[in-house]
Amino acid sequence: MNADRHATKLSDISYSVLDLASIVEGGTVSGAFKNTVELAKHVEQWNYNRFWVAEHHSMPGIASSATSVLIGHVAGKTERIRVGSGGIMLPNHAPLVIAEQFGTLEAMYPGRIDLGLGRAPGSDQFTAMALRGADRNNGQDFPEQLAQLRSYLDADSKHNRVRAIPGEGQDIPIWLLGSSGFSAALSAQLGLPFSFASHFSPENTQPALARYRNNFQPSDVLEKPYVMVGINVFAADTTEEAKRIATSYQQQFLNLIRNTPGQLAPPVDTMEGKWTEYEKAIVMKQLNASIIGNPEEVKEQLQNFLDETQADEMIINSAIYDQAARLRSYEIIAEVTGMK
Repeated sequence: MNADRHATKLSDISYSVLDLASIVEGGTVSGAFKNTVELAKHVEQWNYNRFWVAEHHSMPGIASSATSVLIGHVAGKTERIRVGSGGIMLPNHAPLVIAEQFGTLEAMYPGRIDLGLGRAPGSDQFTAMALRGADRNNGQDFPEQLAQLRSYLDADSKHNRVRAIPGEGQDIPIWLLGSSGFSAALSAQLGLPFSFASHFSPENTQPALARYRNNFQPSDVLEKPYVMVGINVFAADTTEEAKRIATSYQQQFLNLIRNTPGQLAPPVDTMEGKWTEYEKAIVMKQLNASIIGNPEEVKEQLQNFLDETQADEMIINSAIYDQAARLRSYEIIAEVTGMK
């Protein structure tokens, strides 16, 4: 290995958390929120940078549908960690409503709120129609919606007939999220930070990052590209335990491809017999960017992922059934990356 292979070390970048407020089998929505808050407090102590929650709808195992409300709850229970959306699916909402909601959050928790935006429905097409109405499109007008949202947050919007109060004039960082090249190109054009969903779209990672970096236009927001990549991590004190706790997420993804979404299942000793070879291939392809192992294995895999992506930040998703095991997984990540 050449000397500059690890030009960027794990300790050089920031780490954040992506949470979906998972509802576990035998659990409740209230329990999911309790676990989310406990995790946010825990990772704040370990000096993670951000805690983002994601908008999903009509999913029996995900409780983060009212994303703005949950962000406020988490921010109110923590002290310094940034809290935000990973993301808000903007086509599901009127831009004015999001400007007002995040303006309210920023006024309550100054300097701690992030607004990550995506254009997918975060649901199936029937649910998307219920959210967006029959006349709404499939996100083609996302650039126009984004421009409208940013105009409401601009200080000059005080001259407009329609104003976002709270919202106007507030410095709320906007991120674009993507799993393909569309948002990569748009965030590059606008000079915004970009977060890529490697945790479920690993095959598109390098093309999207290249498109973003190669086309980046400096802006008042950023002078140079800033990339955050999503990654699934299942860390435990032993390899065997790490592989075991990862089976809950594998079962969840298996249920998704079968179109039978459910709550987060307990881990199993083996997935053999639970999936066909074809289903296994699909799940493993989609979750190819997952990191599973003991502390040394996780450290090595994280460094390899950093070498490949040259990310400025990683946002880590860990859908783990047992809350104690989930907390321990994030502890291990903090330890092996040298988080201070």
